Amino acid sequence: MDDSWDRLSPALLPAVRAGVEEFGFSKMTPVQAACIPLMLQHKDVAAEAVTGSGKTLAFLVPALQIILRREDPIRKHDIYALVVSPTRELATQIHDVLKTLLKSSKQVTTLLLVGGSKINDDLRNFEKNGAHIIVGTPGRIEDVFARTGKSGISMPLGCKFLEILILDEADRLLEMGFSDTINTILAYLPKQRRTGLFSATQTSDVINLIRAGLRNPLQIKVKQANRNASNQRTPTTLSNYYMVCNVEIKFRVLVKLLKERKNTKVLVFFASCACVDYFYAVLKELVQKTNILAIHGKMKNKRFKVFDEFKSLKSGILLCTDVMCRGVDIPQVGWVIQFDPPSQAESFIHRCGRTARGGLVGSALLLLIPEELQYIKFIELNQKVNLDEMEAPKDVPVLLHKMRRLQLKDRSVMDRATRAYVSYIQFYLKHNCNVLFKLKNLNLGLLAMSYGLLRMPKMPELKQLPADDFVPYTDVDLNKISYKDKQKEVSRQKKLAIFQQTGKWPGMKEPKKKQETVPWSQKKDRKEKKKSKRENKRVLEDKTSLEDHLELEEDQKMLKKFKKRKITKDELDKHFGCTEEVEN
Repeated sequence: MDDSWDRLSPALLPAVRAGVEEFGFSKMTPVQAACIPLMLQHKDVAAEAVTGSGKTLAFLVPALQIILRREDPIRKHDIYALVVSPTRELATQIHDVLKTLLKSSKQVTTLLLVGGSKINDDLRNFEKNGAHIIVGTPGRIEDVFARTGKSGISMPLGCKFLEILILDEADRLLEMGFSDTINTILAYLPKQRRTGLFSATQTSDVINLIRAGLRNPLQIKVKQANRNASNQRTPTTLSNYYMVCNVEIKFRVLVKLLKERKNTKVLVFFASCACVDYFYAVLKELVQKTNILAIHGKMKNKRFKVFDEFKSLKSGILLCTDVMCRGVDIPQVGWVIQFDPPSQAESFIHRCGRTARGGLVGSALLLLIPEELQYIKFIELNQKVNLDEMEAPKDVPVLLHKMRRLQLKDRSVMDRATRAYVSYIQFYLKHNCNVLFKLKNLNLGLLAMSYGLLRMPKMPELKQLPADDFVPYTDVDLNKISYKDKQKEVSRQKKLAIFQQTGKWPGMKEPKKKQETVPWSQKKDRKEKKKSKRENKRVLEDKTSLEDHLELEEDQKMLKKFKKRKITKDELDKHFGCTEEVEN
């Protein structure tokens, strides 16, 4: 298969040449060499390839070439290509790659549609500059398509000329519940178009989408040869490891690993947004003289700033949730550490795929406790990924005193610690692989100690499970720990004063009152009375119904007699009570 860029159109070649040099693709990668010619031949494509294999260029290059070789002139408000991506970060990254390809061409305009900005601004940008290629997230695209600008120009009208639709990370789009939104978007688009589905994994939902939305699609699976496993779904330049350590030292091991890797870029994946927030506050104090950033789905507008900052760093640590596991391309990531195993098995290889991209070397490490060791076999069978064991370091630092001291200095850190612990328990309960991840197998007391908690939180899930190994902090009255934020502390003091007077914390929901216990004999009597009432009511209704039925039958008989002239009209009126009384 020809993997040279030279066969592209002369109008596109300079831009692609400039772009691929920046992205490090001197020749087409296998997924590019397979997809680009087919899409240029107006074929529908469903491509599955390992992460970091160059899928973005595999659909952007043919989209640009299709637009540039149009016979009809390119008009300002005509939309020729639409790229739908599951997250803001991935959509922004795709748009950045697109702008790089268009550096030497001002003929084609683009528009990024993601949350965080006003919809009216997107409409004004479209009215002013047009958008031949739109890149965005499903929700924002649906919102903008449903509106019309002040001048009456609408995007659905421009989509009449759409030639190519791309669904990037298609499995993730469906997992995140965007199927209805995608169907709404598809309703705006012409049926005579080319469609491309790109993903690192093709689930049953994606296969159903392929059958419903693509016409005679060509399925492409690009795999890399591997000396260990022919079906390996991660790049050959990626080294996959796992490490087993007891729950009480797991976070201490992480701190040790991060200190040893301060001169490279490291992504650390946690189970929840609350865990990211808490460990970010702790690691900033424990791993000093390095750049530590945090990003998760609840940060909204701040996510772009953090993402761009980490991309520009030469070394640093990014704490994140699975919002960063799909498609995003961060240069020079040397290590990916999964502090918590993902709830979705498919997310495992996507997390690993943030390193070893574009043929570069990288390493991924999964931290497990002994009770979770069977997860390694599960990943090998379910995701076709082989992991080598890495020995846990022995001289890990003692951190409990430092973690608790941080909470004593600022109540907000104590709140974060509690929320992180609670969210982790909930994550464990809802884990998709619940056969392996059972809460009863966790030592909840030692887990709380590893989080540095001052006291065990009150939650229903912990009532039936022991936490005997937890040692609460009793040297200080925890109510006296204050917030560093003065305004927040003033508000807390007011609520605390009300609580001391009334015994109720303002804003807290009152627990549901328990129903009064009734003796069994009284319950039986009540049931018998209710049953008797229902029976009497039914008998009365049946009796009334029978009387009405007999009366109706008698009325029908009299009408028949009247029709047959067996009775007179006076007799009929008398039966129905219609006779008039004549006064003397």
